[in-house]
Amino acid sequence: MTRQSITGPLASGTLRTRTRLTALTAALCATAALAGCSSGDDTTAPTTTASATFVTPAPANPGPEAKKTALKVYQSYWREMQAYYADRDGATTDLKQYAASEALAVAENAAARAHARGRIYIGKVIVSQSTVTGTDLDRQVPKVMLSSCLDVSQWQPVIADTHKPVDLPANRLTKYWIASTLEKSPQGWRVVRDEPQGKKC
Repeated sequence: MTRQSITGPLASGTLRTRTRLTALTAALCATAALAGCSSGDDTTAPTTTASATFVTPAPANPGPEAKKTALKVYQSYWREMQAYYADRDGATTDLKQYAASEALAVAENAAARAHARGRIYIGKVIVSQSTVTGTDLDRQVPKVMLSSCLDVSQWQPVIADTHKPVDLPANRLTKYWIASTLEKSPQGWRVVRDEPQGKKC
């Protein structure tokens, strides 16, 4: 079976990069707070010895909330990606609210190449079937991994001055699986890696 090629700014930036960019270099400091509460009863009889039992409540499970937030951030990431690639002047900065590290570098580099050639991307990207494939929430920088189906058939490169469509390969893969990694920094959750898998969905 002939393997179809993935075209588009994200695909070209990601597939050409075989080695990963350096991950976050600053280690985040983790702190743990222990809360204690006491309730004393000073009216106990002299002949009674009262012992207080202190129970530290178990921390709430962060898993469901982290997964829910990561899924929402990923949708917002692609909305900002559309705005970023459609902005020929590169003035859109909101992408940094949703992307960091490798994902941000790939997006910025690929968009810069397209804009330098007088091209922008218009239309929309449809993200569907997003599921959480793994989590690592006990590390200093919590992490969530996702799998999504990305449909870029309505996201088209055009000549910026005329909006004339740019010719694309006839056998290009426009609907494919993409694996993503999000990490939580002090500023919030960010997409740090977004990798097309070369498989149709």
